Amino acid sequence: VQLVESGGGLVQAGGSLRLSCAVSGITFSITAMGWYRQAPGKQRELVATISSSGGSTNYADSVKGRFTISRDNAKNTMHLQMNSLKPEDTAVYYCNARVFSLIDYWGQGTQVTVSS
Repeated sequence: VQLVESGGGLVQAGGSLRLSCAVSGITFSITAMGWYRQAPGKQRELVATISSSGGSTNYADSVKGRFTISRDNAKNTMHLQMNSLKPEDTAVYYCNARVFSLIDYWGQGTQVTVSS
């Protein structure tokens, strides 16, 4: 199983970034997916999740209205569109795949840095 994130970088406050996660080794179309993040000195936290069909999404309160999670089951990819970025959004962002609601797979993470 491989999850490979891309799209991180340095952006000024108020700017936008789009993260992508390319997935292989699992049946993507039946797998719930999510984005998590971990800031220095803090625990990893949920950012957003999306159901296998893409019909159901869930967001942390801190990103509601600014971030949008989506997926393309034909391309085995998931995205996180991040708008109106704030310095407190600075973290390593991780792609997660949850198989049969039991097994978690993680990507290596991509750094997002928002300057004030």
